[in-house]
Amino acid sequence: MAVPRHILVIRFSAMGDVAMCVPVLRRLLEAHPDLRLSVVSQAAFAPLFDGIDRLTFLPAELKGLHRGIAGIWQLFRELQAAGPFDGVADLHQVLRSGMLDSLFRLKGIPVSVINKGRREKYALTRRTQKHLQPLPSTFHRYAAVFAQLGLPVDPESTLTSSVRDPSAGHLELVGRKRIGIAPFAKHQSKTWPQERMRRVVESLSNRGDIDIYLFGGGQSEIGILSAWANDIQGLHCLAGKYTLAEELHIISGLDLMVSMDSANMHLASMFGCPVVSVWGATHPYAGFLGWGQDMSNVIQSDLDCRPCSVFGNKPCYKGTYECMTSIEPELVLKKILTTLRLD
Repeated sequence: MAVPRHILVIRFSAMGDVAMCVPVLRRLLEAHPDLRLSVVSQAAFAPLFDGIDRLTFLPAELKGLHRGIAGIWQLFRELQAAGPFDGVADLHQVLRSGMLDSLFRLKGIPVSVINKGRREKYALTRRTQKHLQPLPSTFHRYAAVFAQLGLPVDPESTLTSSVRDPSAGHLELVGRKRIGIAPFAKHQSKTWPQERMRRVVESLSNRGDIDIYLFGGGQSEIGILSAWANDIQGLHCLAGKYTLAEELHIISGLDLMVSMDSANMHLASMFGCPVVSVWGATHPYAGFLGWGQDMSNVIQSDLDCRPCSVFGNKPCYKGTYECMTSIEPELVLKKILTTLRLD
């Protein structure tokens, strides 16, 4: 019997990027039955990997025990104890992961590091003479890391079993369409104006055949979504009420997620849930569209200034955020109903 190979996978923040690992890792494990994986990431992200056979989650406390150089050394010692490893796959390529890479290399362990394609992404987002063409997806960039370790994987292959749970708990009436609405993102340039999303939510609620679940986090978002739920019939505010594991269970039973270019798009994609996504300063061509999502469900404006950012963390140089304000509620509503086949 072949000795199982054991690979350490490094991917810290942010949640959306960590969630994007999941489809690739599942396909990797299915393609290589003798493979074991250990994934080190922020402790809060452990539920993303629940139920995956031959995968062990190793929590990192990057703001606590594993903070700074001394903390990375402590983390390295803990990771060594979880081994031995036959290889290290660095899916992050930041200072923290680079320090771990160097320490494992000193131990003679092969290390493969993601190519983020920074030059290509700069050409895509620069203010003038943009090179507007699709770049390799993050899923393919992740897959390339494992290929360098002798573990080829097709990130778009179909699994033999689905992780989706259409009978997920906490959902309301059977037979009604179940929609998740995640109207927020980390940056203004990735967030559609609140009043426009509220108009869409009100229109959906008025139909009477849809249950709507609101997703968000942080006191400001919880306050806004709670107010929506109080004012509009048929809304269920989940923000601040459930753990990540519980939210994932709910997401697994949705018929559709409506989100920005944000983590919720990737959480829904983990379960094969269709997503209608609204994009502003960023663009799917940068490689961050959710796994298995259809470009026809992407809503974006065709502006010469787009995209102006890979991650949406730059303020609008025009000051207008036209990329978001030019998108009308009627367009988003129509796309939702068409995707659900309710038009």
